[in-house]
Amino acid sequence: MPETELEKLDLAFPDGPYPAQGKSNVEGIFDPSYYEWFQANQGAILSATLPGMQRDILTLSKVLRIKCLIIISGAKFGGSKFGHHKLTSTAFSSPIECPSLHIIGELDFMKQVSSVHLESFVDPFVINHISGHTVPKLDEKSKEVILAFIDRIHRTMPRDEVQIFLNAEAN
Repeated sequence: MPETELEKLDLAFPDGPYPAQGKSNVEGIFDPSYYEWFQANQGAILSATLPGMQRDILTLSKVLRIKCLIIISGAKFGGSKFGHHKLTSTAFSSPIECPSLHIIGELDFMKQVSSVHLESFVDPFVINHISGHTVPKLDEKSKEVILAFIDRIHRTMPRDEVQIFLNAEAN
């Protein structure tokens, strides 16, 4: 990603609370140890639900509103695979309006529900890749989508509010 684009972001890096299970695709690129917040798709499903729950004042009412989402292999509660909890039943009753980036793998077992999930967002950015259930390496077209997503974030919120959390290395 161009340095000028990275300068637009305030990145923070919180580690997940659980040691990652199995072999990591980032071994040899980043030093261990590796952590995760949730297992499987739980993080993507929960993350996608939170803006609607926050809008309906069901959760996170005492913190700043969620400003953007990056969802890899997402789905929604109440979809074809996942039931509703009473707290999530209205999360997608109207489209989620915050900028969202959805990453969907052609060979991902979650492809169908991830694709249907897009209908729950206003003007979602989408990266389709040829792999399965993974964080893909980005090609030039994907990088262009990410840059457009970053641009939308900057156009829709004040500069001092732009912060993206990745893991605990940032101060």
